[in-house]
Amino acid sequence: MTRRGISCIWPGRAPLIGMIHLLPLPGAPRWGGSMQAVIAQAVSDAQALTEAGFDGLMVENYADIPFFSGRVPPETVSGITAAVLAVRAASPLPVGVNVLRNDASAAIAIAVVTGATFVRVNVHVGSMWTDQGLIEGKAAETLRRRAELGAEVSILADVHVKHATPPTGSDLAAAASDTWHRGLADALIVSGIGTGVAASAVDFDTVRSAVPDAPILAGSGVSDRDVADVLDRADGAIIGSSVMFEGLAGSGIDGVRARALAGARG
Repeated sequence: MTRRGISCIWPGRAPLIGMIHLLPLPGAPRWGGSMQAVIAQAVSDAQALTEAGFDGLMVENYADIPFFSGRVPPETVSGITAAVLAVRAASPLPVGVNVLRNDASAAIAIAVVTGATFVRVNVHVGSMWTDQGLIEGKAAETLRRRAELGAEVSILADVHVKHATPPTGSDLAAAASDTWHRGLADALIVSGIGTGVAASAVDFDTVRSAVPDAPILAGSGVSDRDVADVLDRADGAIIGSSVMFEGLAGSGIDGVRARALAGARG
């Protein structure tokens, strides 16, 4: 399968991809007991982002803390699948999947079943130290699984993902090069150190210099104050906290904030 990139999804446009942070799913410590509530919130968020002028949506099990480092249980896969199907029915925008903390195989499978267009993989190559312990990339498994399923799904892969520390000796440029050239990712994601924290201009420039042909997405900390500047450096942005109520991750999409950010893109 040839590399898909993101231009096949958003031709000629730097996309704003809005995050849909699902309420806790079955089995998670904070599960509230109602999938109907989970789906209702996801649909409401999808509609708000669509009406605000965003270009894509990404569904993830944000509230399932603490996360598994690898495979998630069947009830998590089922819950995310149900939510993605509901989001796709509620919005015409391309939809992506992120199965936290790093279950790329499940994300690919969900995308195939639901017709989602892309997945995010937090650790695609190499390894990172996280609050779940050491997470190792499984690019070989992920790419082969995608090929086996015949999935027309783009892989958006983080480089030195947030909420994690790279092993000693792993520098950003080399990690970006490996993720692109050896991991065969379709786009790279550059983030700050945590949710809602912006990546530095230096990090964007470092990744761009290392892999000038790769589409690069900002993965955190983008707001209406800096979105235009970010899109001067990046080929798109994944937006979460700044368009949620009170700027808090997981609080649901605030339509006013979302419209302000989309309107400030330039």
